[in-house]
Amino acid sequence: MTDPLPPSAQKVQDAADALALAITVRVMAEPTRTAEEAAAACGVTVGQIVKSLLFVGAESGKPYLLLVSGANRVNERGIAAHLGEKLRRPDADAVRTLTGYAIGGIPPFGHDTPFTTYIRIITLTKQMPVRSVGNIRSACHGRPSQKPHFQRRKQGSRLA
Repeated sequence: MTDPLPPSAQKVQDAADALALAITVRVMAEPTRTAEEAAAACGVTVGQIVKSLLFVGAESGKPYLLLVSGANRVNERGIAAHLGEKLRRPDADAVRTLTGYAIGGIPPFGHDTPFTTYIRIITLTKQMPVRSVGNIRSACHGRPSQKPHFQRRKQGSRLA
């Protein structure tokens, strides 16, 4: 019998199951707060890690989730130009309020608040992307063929 998942990780597993995503959330022996930590814990390259980064519009306060490769940095100016407003990073309390998760454990779906999600297409290759999910010691693998679930997400929709 396997040990039960921590509540936040179980929340992600339940959201994935509700979306018919074939993933298994696992608790890792080491923290997975950063792309580097997640890659080391999962035995993959940093480029196979998908970072879930939350930003808010500087004027509107509207939340935006950006899913990017662990090997890349977000071009904040480019995203701001696309969105029509500058971005800022919310503090830890705002992140938890918006997503239901702590910084370092934000999954790509299953949030407490619906918001727009953007994914950098190059992020998903033929390799198995790994995502931090639910808490700082949990991760899951997902198939690139599942990316349309993230691409089709519209403002106001909720994936879980």
